[in-house]
Amino acid sequence: MTPTVQLRYYALGGVIAAVLLNLLLRTFVRLGGVFTTLLIAAAIAGALALLFHWRTGRAPSNAERWRLTALYGGLLGLLYLGLLGMMYLQDTPSPMGLFLFSLHYLCYPVLAWLAFSPRYGR
Repeated sequence: MTPTVQLRYYALGGVIAAVLLNLLLRTFVRLGGVFTTLLIAAAIAGALALLFHWRTGRAPSNAERWRLTALYGGLLGLLYLGLLGMMYLQDTPSPMGLFLFSLHYLCYPVLAWLAFSPRYGR
């Protein structure tokens, strides 16, 4: 009998880890840029995939993969929309700024999607 998988806890844990790691690395260590975003997103995605495999002993099904990516990306998307709103309150970002902002956000769900791939979950 396999344990019940509560994907909302994985997604919430991933979001909390993203906020904490971004605060730690960007504020205290003074790292920045797309490299830091890729590093954080890859670490979180890998940790979530390893935790899932360790707890369930299997790779996620395709439905679980979609649901986890949607929950994780959706929760982070809400936080990023709040951040974008704060950016607009200060000054309207340029189109390139919006592109880079979107690129930073998309790293998280895309790397989670790849980490939960059945190919890497074996």
